Amino acid sequence: MPSRWDYLFETKPIPLIDHLLEEVSKLLTKDLGSWPPPVQEVDLDTGGAFAPLFLEPSARPAPAVYTEALRLSHWELAREFDAYDDYMRNKRYLERGLAPTDRLSLLFLNRWLVEQMLGLGESTDGRVSRPMMRQILSKVEARLRQTPPSPSGLLL
Repeated sequence: MPSRWDYLFETKPIPLIDHLLEEVSKLLTKDLGSWPPPVQEVDLDTGGAFAPLFLEPSARPAPAVYTEALRLSHWELAREFDAYDDYMRNKRYLERGLAPTDRLSLLFLNRWLVEQMLGLGESTDGRVSRPMMRQILSKVEARLRQTPPSPSGLLL
């Protein structure tokens, strides 16, 4: 008679790095549930342009802003600077349904996501590579798509 624990012996173990990528994606998705997402500190010299997002109450951006910020973050981590530059220089976000007023939120979310990923790489002494960081972003994107809309009609 099979033991109730037999299925554990039959399951394939999950590599630690895969588990880490999954858990990080869960944490980032949770952080993106609040607006603005949590930051350690705002350096007004380098991030002063984002100060209005923290000093004044602002509405949560539309889901499309998150999608586009993830696109930019993928490009930045892949070092696809030409694609990133073309997108911003030619205001391709307007073609994707964003309003001109979404630009600040878009850039902030992009910067926040990239900083989270680079911080992870640094804290793991490079064991989490840029391709792995992009995997995390893909997982975050999938989680955001799965999240049911809030009563306001926005994600999370």
